Amino acid sequence: MQLEPIQESGTQDRRVRRSRTALMAAAVRLVSERGTTDIPVTDLAEAADVSRRLVYLQFGDRDTLLTEAAIDLVRRELLPRTGDGDDTSEGVAALARHFAAHRAFYRPMLTGSCAFAMTSTLNTLFGSLNRPSVRKLFGELDRQTADDLSEFIAGGAATLVNNWVIDGTHPLDPGELTNRLLRLASTLTAGRHGPAAGDRAR
Repeated sequence: MQLEPIQESGTQDRRVRRSRTALMAAAVRLVSERGTTDIPVTDLAEAADVSRRLVYLQFGDRDTLLTEAAIDLVRRELLPRTGDGDDTSEGVAALARHFAAHRAFYRPMLTGSCAFAMTSTLNTLFGSLNRPSVRKLFGELDRQTADDLSEFIAGGAATLVNNWVIDGTHPLDPGELTNRLLRLASTLTAGRHGPAAGDRAR
């Protein structure tokens, strides 16, 4: 799944862009309200005030629409808040707050017909977020190994978030997930630099 901004062609009609946006917004709202991804295409089209035919023309099928809606939500509301600086804690906190705020949407997405595509999307998201840190921490690694390690770590982080969104207490506590992820990051950093002097003396 791609998380980069969608490249619009110069000839794409504004009405097409508006209908696409309306469909993705309707998808997020209906999945959140109904707690399921088993939503008829007719309902999605009616909620967006477009035809069923347009859903198929723009997205191909319902599950692709739902997955694209999730990607759009991440791109618009999460990625701008994670930043590109060195403040890992704020980026992790923003991520936890985002998934807590939109649990009603992500939970059915992670357990319903879109589960595989949604998990792949999260893996891509986490990979893109932690790749700079991995390269900084393991600078001497070749590019392929650094990318593989980034994806390996991303898969584990995505699993933690999946389980937290699906099985966590209600309401979700963003601070709890933030602390768990930061402890893991700290452990990886400590492992990279070796035990502290006090630990070596034991």
